[in-house]
Amino acid sequence: MAENNKMISCDLETGLCSEHEDGQDYEMVKVELAPVRKFRVIYYTDPICSACWALEPYIRKLEEEYAPLLTIEYRMGGLLPGWEHFSDGGNGISKPSDVAHHWEEIAEQSGMSMDGDVWLEDPLHSSYPPSIAFKAAQLQGKEQADAYLRRLREMVFLEKVNIAKEEALIQASIDVGLDTERFKRSYHDPATAELFYQEIEEGAELGVRGFPTILIVDEEGQGARVSGYRPYQHYVEALNKVAKDALQPNQKVYTAKQLLQKYNFLGTEEIRIMLDGSREETLAELQRLEQAGLVECVPVKFGFFWRNVN
Repeated sequence: MAENNKMISCDLETGLCSEHEDGQDYEMVKVELAPVRKFRVIYYTDPICSACWALEPYIRKLEEEYAPLLTIEYRMGGLLPGWEHFSDGGNGISKPSDVAHHWEEIAEQSGMSMDGDVWLEDPLHSSYPPSIAFKAAQLQGKEQADAYLRRLREMVFLEKVNIAKEEALIQASIDVGLDTERFKRSYHDPATAELFYQEIEEGAELGVRGFPTILIVDEEGQGARVSGYRPYQHYVEALNKVAKDALQPNQKVYTAKQLLQKYNFLGTEEIRIMLDGSREETLAELQRLEQAGLVECVPVKFGFFWRNVN
């Protein structure tokens, strides 16, 4: 069979597409285009870290404003190995019941509801089980794992669920559509726990001393570290410093309904921050959507969360 050397191309001027022969497979030319810069946001966190839950609105806003220039990689840091020998003197925490008031103080300051009663009614013995569970979820893909971590946080902070218990970890895998049997095998595999312990060691080498800690790194591995829960502009300034100039945020404008269509379940504060509105304006708009049957209001201990209604 003879080799087909004909090439088909469409002429911009005539609009006609035709065949012609060409002896070259490709033509070398000089192409000058701006390189696509990509930044890694390496986020050391913990499923039960209250400051990390307070940071959720800023993480979503950072993703919305600077995608696709950055990727966010969640890493586990190991906040609470267990209560034996544990003490957080700065926050007056030495036993589970001490956490209850601390959580609710942060909830009132940040606008992200946290029900500290879980520490009185069914306290968690450690944050290691949900951290290892997150590593198990990661084996099924980044998007699935990110959704799993979010669901764990909703369960513990809003629903008073003890996410150190295996039945809660399994339920969360069902809620976000993981392959649950595969998840259970991965969760009990010692290799999955080893991935978690490796992240703790790597975090220590990178100077991670608390949570949240965010490392913003360029393609050459150079970057900046932001420790603790800070105003949103601190993270933007760190990103611009790593980029060596002021990056332009995306100009796409969302409505509250569009945000809920995208994320399905958000707090009033998350929506407010992403829309750059006041709490009063944001709440009024969400209440209008609820009256129209477009969203469902979910009362929580401090304020409201909202679920999309198709």
